[in-house]
Amino acid sequence: MGFLSSASTCIPICTDMPQHIAVIMDGNGRWAKKRFLPRAVGHKRGMDTVHELVKACVDHKIPYLTLFAFSSENWRRPVDEVSFLMNLFMQGLKQEVAKLHDNNIKLVLIGDRTRFNAELIDQIELSESLTLNNTGLTLSIAVNYGGRWDILQAVNKMHKAMPSHVEGFDEEHLASHLAMHYAPEPDLFIRTGGEKRISNFMLWQLAYTELYFTDTLWPDFDESAFNLAIASYQSRERRFGRTSEQVSDATSKN
Repeated sequence: MGFLSSASTCIPICTDMPQHIAVIMDGNGRWAKKRFLPRAVGHKRGMDTVHELVKACVDHKIPYLTLFAFSSENWRRPVDEVSFLMNLFMQGLKQEVAKLHDNNIKLVLIGDRTRFNAELIDQIELSESLTLNNTGLTLSIAVNYGGRWDILQAVNKMHKAMPSHVEGFDEEHLASHLAMHYAPEPDLFIRTGGEKRISNFMLWQLAYTELYFTDTLWPDFDESAFNLAIASYQSRERRFGRTSEQVSDATSKN
């Protein structure tokens, strides 16, 4: 049993496995610092963890995985680190998109692309085009993304699409213009690295998501750590404003 619909107003019944997992991959720099290594080494090691998590989601038949790779606030980091991250992202696209395609994985990049150079934009569009019709896992990567930006751009698109609309807008009007309009809202949010905040990530979509925070640094987030997150999710009762009795009754009827 999964989502009754992908609209923001749907009432999903809790399943054994989450249908959509969103992740803030935090702790690469601290992982490297603990080992007296450059931060860049931590970011490279973090890419290995991405591979492992994608594989785990495929193995568990989880349809949607969204990774927060670079926020709109991350431009404030040292220039050399930002440059390295952009280059790593470019290299990752070039090296991994064929593998994703071979494994029937659809790649979608969400975020404001106006600060990217032409080469990176071309590579993003090429990667998305290649995997567009794949029907397995949908892997969304948030780059130069912010939840406030997402809501604002959705409002602007909504007004542009319906300039003469005078009856008032509802949640479904706006949700259809969000960056992730194609996916159900996340069931499970994971943040590694010990911080306990969502850092402007998917502010609209995380309204009823189960939040899971772990001290494990992202490069150390292995299969056992992933299983702990899933176990935590499976131990929770998702009520969405209802009572426990209503949830139990709805589950028994399905």
